[in-house]
Amino acid sequence: MTFSFRRPSPRVLGVGSALVTVLMWTAFIVVARASAHRTLTPFDIAFMRFVGAGVVLLPVGWWMVRRAADRGQTWLGLSPLSARLTVTVGLLAGVGYSCLAYSGFYFAPATHASVLMPGTLPLFTTLVAAWVLRDRITPARAAGLALILGGDLLVGGASLLQAFAGGTVWMGDLMFMSAAFCWAIYTVIARRHGLAAVPATVAVSVFALLSFVPLYVALAASGVVTSHLLQAPWQELLFQAAFQGGGSVVISGITFTQMVRYFGPVRSTMLTAMVPGLSAMGAVLLLGEPLHWNLVVGLALVTGGILFGVRAAAQRA
Repeated sequence: MTFSFRRPSPRVLGVGSALVTVLMWTAFIVVARASAHRTLTPFDIAFMRFVGAGVVLLPVGWWMVRRAADRGQTWLGLSPLSARLTVTVGLLAGVGYSCLAYSGFYFAPATHASVLMPGTLPLFTTLVAAWVLRDRITPARAAGLALILGGDLLVGGASLLQAFAGGTVWMGDLMFMSAAFCWAIYTVIARRHGLAAVPATVAVSVFALLSFVPLYVALAASGVVTSHLLQAPWQELLFQAAFQGGGSVVISGITFTQMVRYFGPVRSTMLTAMVPGLSAMGAVLLLGEPLHWNLVVGLALVTGGILFGVRAAAQRA
């Protein structure tokens, strides 16, 4: 008896990739918040993320460089992008985004991250693109951004008022928005230079592995920074490397690219607009976080703003 493997149809690949992408983005927020209550520090989790992704993508970068026509425009023979671009995207989408996001989960709940990270990303991306790329902000797009801003203010503004009473949630909220700002700048740079998803992801991972990882080891060994890598059980380290690195970076990067290839950028953005709601519900059901009225209204405004802006973009197209 012989078995033949039939390649999945484009529809099956597209729908499957969309499901995996939405689930991975949702799980990232829930798992990162749950990890904040365990052994590792935020920088420890970033360290394992870079190790997990780098181990997989470093050979890919080496292979891509060997196939490149101009090897002089690569970084250390391991990144398919030039040295300047590799360092730039590595600092923004790698070190900056990860360290800020993971640090935010140690101060603010996952429900706040569900609203503020996916919510401020289109807002910051639009503003940076308008400044750098001279993109025009249409009235319909501005209305969508106004809804997003209103939702962010309901969530972030409430925690900011708590700062006067000694609260620290606002610090996490600012870190979430700063992480989204780093990713927004990275998005505009990728668009300006026409970077493909796979080479850009490889460049980010290679830079983080070869810069942050050895530097962090040296700082932790000398006592400059506090690390719990040696105290954490090996199962936790392996999980963080596999999920944060292999899942959040490698797998979701591939499935997102496949999703955009099948659905297109506009419909793909509409699909990822489900992430704020799903991750917020995951935080309530799995982590026992409270869902106050300002979070519910803010979540609705952010999700509606994203969908409104995407629909306006689809109508223009």
